[in-house]
Amino acid sequence: MAEALDALDRGVEPGRVVLRDAVRALLTELSRRAPGRSVEVRIPPFGAIQCVAGPRHTRGTPPNVVETDPMTWLLLASGRLDWAAAVADGRLRASGVRTDLTEYLPLIGR
Repeated sequence: MAEALDALDRGVEPGRVVLRDAVRALLTELSRRAPGRSVEVRIPPFGAIQCVAGPRHTRGTPPNVVETDPMTWLLLASGRLDWAAAVADGRLRASGVRTDLTEYLPLIGR
């Protein structure tokens, strides 16, 4: 994780393996902070989790989906990018009434 954040601080994109590991660690932290199965968070190609308390989804496309790319996820989770800004500029797609994860972010400090 530290290596990925260091790369961000230097203004460069972390290497693929470093980025993958950081994305997975941050998804794990989100699932710890927001346990549940009502929202699916997808960060392709590195991972997806279900989180946030509420009705559990079991078949087909979930009604509450958050999806973004790995770099945007790292920026959001580290507090370097605001949720509303990411949604506004199209880097983050959130559909469903439970998908605003701002109360859980950032997952790590700057």
